Amino acid sequence: MTVPPSLISALRALGPSVASVPLTEAVRAGIGAVVGLVFAGLFVLSPAIDSQLGLYLIAPFGASSVLLFAVPNSPLAQPWAAIVGNTVAALIGVAVCLHIADPALRIALAVGLAITATILCRALHPPAGAVAMTAAMSPEAIADLGYRFALTPVAAGTLLLVLVATLYARLTGRHYPMRQVDDRNANHTVDSSPSTRAGLSAAQLNTLLERYRQNFNLGAGDLARLVGAAELQAAAQQVGPVTAGSIMSRDLVTVEPDKSVQDVAALFRRHRFTSIPVTSKGQRYLGMIFQIHLITADTVPIGPARVLMETSVPVAFMDTPLGTLLALMADGEVDAVPVLTGQQLVGVVTRTDLISAFARHSMS
Repeated sequence: MTVPPSLISALRALGPSVASVPLTEAVRAGIGAVVGLVFAGLFVLSPAIDSQLGLYLIAPFGASSVLLFAVPNSPLAQPWAAIVGNTVAALIGVAVCLHIADPALRIALAVGLAITATILCRALHPPAGAVAMTAAMSPEAIADLGYRFALTPVAAGTLLLVLVATLYARLTGRHYPMRQVDDRNANHTVDSSPSTRAGLSAAQLNTLLERYRQNFNLGAGDLARLVGAAELQAAAQQVGPVTAGSIMSRDLVTVEPDKSVQDVAALFRRHRFTSIPVTSKGQRYLGMIFQIHLITADTVPIGPARVLMETSVPVAFMDTPLGTLLALMADGEVDAVPVLTGQQLVGVVTRTDLISAFARHSMS
């Protein structure tokens, strides 16, 4: 029996629409939710209904945790959406609960009005629908708390989760709240970071999102970063299969970690470098020293080179493609990437090397 193509297409539409993610990211999100809810449950919010203070856990906080810890870059997960969305929905849910007697009508009306109100407030947060529904389904609790339900537990609990999510994101290398396109860059100027300079203003990016009805799924900042990343990838493909090994500098000037800072400063002056790798005997890579470390110091530090060494610099390998190198250096966080074979330093790719690679390609 031959299965019609239309049926196959329909069945595929029922499959997962979200790209697969690494196990570490799934675990990170799950642990974040555990931390947020345990902290809330142990120190602030009671697991049982507290009609006196109103500080207790409600089911919608679990839904908010999904957004805050699993998709912190989503516009629906941002502090305004979470706090204002849940609070507005709670106010609506309480009002409907106090004035509508029929349970079925009360629940449906509370959720529908909450959706409309949060959209108009630019605070759409899916768990807000559950907040309104919780209020509509809890006439006894609402009779005791009244509109105070919107303040405690809803606003207070949501604010607490947002604060925990902010701290947890920083500790795990994520950005929350989401960076906007007008955020200051690493140089503390108002220019957007190089990777987000897509040639489009924030208003134009928002117009695109509205045109394709994606403004609830993606923020202008994320769209700018995606466009910038696509442009970098396209530029790298035009150059061809260029790798770090083919463009790196091989005649290296390095220092050992016990070298004095004064000697390092002398090397910067002599060679006009902006970075110098730190290696042990045998060229085993240990870290990088950037000239900016000396410039930003109030006084030239006294001691060994290791006091200036940065160990979290991204590294590349001989077969690392040009597109990856572009992405690593596009935002100005680093201006040189060490190239390793195993633990051995074999070269360094600088911005000058990247520019030379593109210049050779354009002339050919």
